Amino acid sequence: MQQAIFEPAEARKPKATAAEPNPRVKGGYFIAGDTPPEEIFITEEWSEEELMIADMVTEFCIREIQEPFFRRGRELQVTDKADREEVLALLKKAGELGLCGAGIPEAYGGMGLNFRATTLFSKTMANGFSFATTIGAQTSIGCLPIVYYGNDAQKEKYLPGIASGELVAAYALTEPGAGSDANAGKTTATPGPDGSYYLLNGQKIWITNGGFADVFIVFAKIENDENLSAFIVERGFEGLSTGPEEKKMGIKGSSTVQVYFDNCKVPAENLLGERQGGFRMALNILNGGRIKAGAGGVGGAQFSLTKAVRYALGRQQFGRPIAGFGAIQYKIGDIATRAFACEAAVFRTAALIDRKEAELRAGGMPENEAKAKAVREFAIEAAIVKVKGSELVCYATDETIQIHGGMGYAVETGLEMAYRDARITKIYEGANEINRLLSVGELTKRALKTGELDLRSAGKKIPAFLLRQIAPFYPGAKYADEARCVQGLKNAFLFLSGMAGKQLGKKMIDEQELVLLLADILAEAFVAESILLKIKKLDGMPNADPAKLDIQRQMMQLYLYEARAMAKKAAIEAVDSFASGRRKLFFRLVINTLLRPFEVNPRQLRRNIAGFVLENKGYCF
Repeated sequence: MQQAIFEPAEARKPKATAAEPNPRVKGGYFIAGDTPPEEIFITEEWSEEELMIADMVTEFCIREIQEPFFRRGRELQVTDKADREEVLALLKKAGELGLCGAGIPEAYGGMGLNFRATTLFSKTMANGFSFATTIGAQTSIGCLPIVYYGNDAQKEKYLPGIASGELVAAYALTEPGAGSDANAGKTTATPGPDGSYYLLNGQKIWITNGGFADVFIVFAKIENDENLSAFIVERGFEGLSTGPEEKKMGIKGSSTVQVYFDNCKVPAENLLGERQGGFRMALNILNGGRIKAGAGGVGGAQFSLTKAVRYALGRQQFGRPIAGFGAIQYKIGDIATRAFACEAAVFRTAALIDRKEAELRAGGMPENEAKAKAVREFAIEAAIVKVKGSELVCYATDETIQIHGGMGYAVETGLEMAYRDARITKIYEGANEINRLLSVGELTKRALKTGELDLRSAGKKIPAFLLRQIAPFYPGAKYADEARCVQGLKNAFLFLSGMAGKQLGKKMIDEQELVLLLADILAEAFVAESILLKIKKLDGMPNADPAKLDIQRQMMQLYLYEARAMAKKAAIEAVDSFASGRRKLFFRLVINTLLRPFEVNPRQLRRNIAGFVLENKGYCF
């Protein structure tokens, strides 16, 4: 089936060229430099193959998950034996369609899709309720460590079974005393006397797919090593056992258990990658997972919005559909705008990873190493889109319940399940607070320690920008005010991070409240620039639908209006947190100038956006 539908693998892989590396294909570049709109990928550029994948996943989710849910009238729960078997059957059906091997090379039975396409897969699979968590672990954190870091023998042994769904994969990193601080794990691996095996001892918690996984990627420290190593551990290995299914608030159709190792004997050839390479591996696999989580958040929000729209069109109050009321239109316009903006940022990032991989391979780097390093390059953006996507889906689901009123609270609509399922997205793949701290910390490291980013030169341009605020920004240029707003967001971050760093020095790392505020400004700068670049690119396309483009332009303006307001609030609080006296007054003046008002009518924009979405009976972008 795959051969009949999809193009040859070579047609899908990033094209390697001998061209000089593009300085803009660099993680964090967005805050220091300018990106031409033609260099970003937008979702209007999906290939025919990618659209077919999305359609296939959507059809699978509707036929195999959504329709059975509404017939059954309740969600699947893996604590129930029959439901557990149904989840496993779903995984096998997904494997038969090739869905379990989205990112696995074709040589091992997978689709061999690039990062952009697998991110689209994750977004679309959000239609699959809690099964999205099950297959997400299978196709991402459960198999990509082997894809990126495994040797030929390990790939040949495990990847075909994972791709077909015959083998279920899990990722075992978290421990009772090691969550965000992953390298603090206490699980040990002791080499046998002859070096032919390791004995694993320890405990892992919150392991997705753990109750029925056949293959576990397990992280442990060998002897007195400083850093973790990784192992491929089979369920059948003596000394491995699992606890009962956790009783969770949501995602009840996915398996979550504790895993125990009691002198679990693991062959030496099952060491994955280099000794002590597990910590770096774990972090990098999470980077990829964060982007997929952000994409899932976008997909979940778009799904919720469509349900909200259809209900609002049919629900009558005071003699007319509630879709006609301003309070409802506010919610619909707001959700659509945030989803549109976040999607622009997610797929901009995913496509950049493919470009970086192609660049690295053109320089002679082996494919697997290039894939891993390309993901690592965009750790800053990965953290941002994970936070924004997870916050988006929680907000959209909450507002969709509100639009439904009492019916939203009822089990039969599925919204209370969606509400509970969405909440975990702020926690897994690194809690949002950790990701916000990480985005600023990683950016600072690349600027100060490694010299990869030239923030100093970008900061030197701020005085000239301030002087231009008394006159039009780029007089006569199209999207001049929008460009000024985005640059103001960037400069606000650069100014505040620089001033706070000078005032606090090394103590700044301990001021988490301040760093979190800076992270919020950084995130708004990235998403705002992403949506502006998307609109600029759309505006240059000859086949763009003028009516839709006009609404998309208004969504961009609404997002910038709200982003500036949120960033200014965070910036003023940041100033008040580290400055005092005249210095505080001066810093406030600078912020007010950098983030001067973006003049639009937000009420009218939301109404126009909502009207378009309502006319199309759901998210239509």
